[in-house]
Amino acid sequence: MSAEHPEKDPSQDPNTEAPQSQATDGNASTDEFFGSADDQVEKLKQDLVDAEKRVLLAQADLENYRKRVRRERDDELKFANAPLLTDLLPVVDNLQRALQSAEGSEQAGGIIDGIKLVEKQLLEAMKKRGCEPIEAEGQPFDPNFHEAIMQQPSADVEPNTVLMVAQQGYKLFDRCIRASQVIVSKSPD
Repeated sequence: MSAEHPEKDPSQDPNTEAPQSQATDGNASTDEFFGSADDQVEKLKQDLVDAEKRVLLAQADLENYRKRVRRERDDELKFANAPLLTDLLPVVDNLQRALQSAEGSEQAGGIIDGIKLVEKQLLEAMKKRGCEPIEAEGQPFDPNFHEAIMQQPSADVEPNTVLMVAQQGYKLFDRCIRASQVIVSKSPD
């Protein structure tokens, strides 16, 4: 070969085709590369969907937690007076007993009026804070609000009806703080 025309390497010549086996291997590796990229994209999409679900669940859990804490705090505030009101109930009972005792006496006219006024003020103050007497007489027996101390046969009313209240019960909003002690009817034998 002459110096003017050096020998050309077929792999350097762009007009020369690569052997068939090399071309096939190149397409296979390209397919593998793009195929694995598609798989990675799908995997990443699925990971994104899963992460979004986890975020939504975490947000829902947080919102439920906030609601529960808010509800518990509101209940604590709502029923904070319960111990004080429970301590005042015997005072109300004693005022009512004093009224019953004094009503039989003719000499206690002014005292009865004073005791009634004190009782009324105390009951109004308790009512302002959500504490009210439980209506029991003539009502169906409810173990959530009534404590049966005795059963009495009666043909006049349905069985399991409160005939008489022995001790007045009280509720704070919707919660019983002292059950009414009652006498309950039963069917006559």
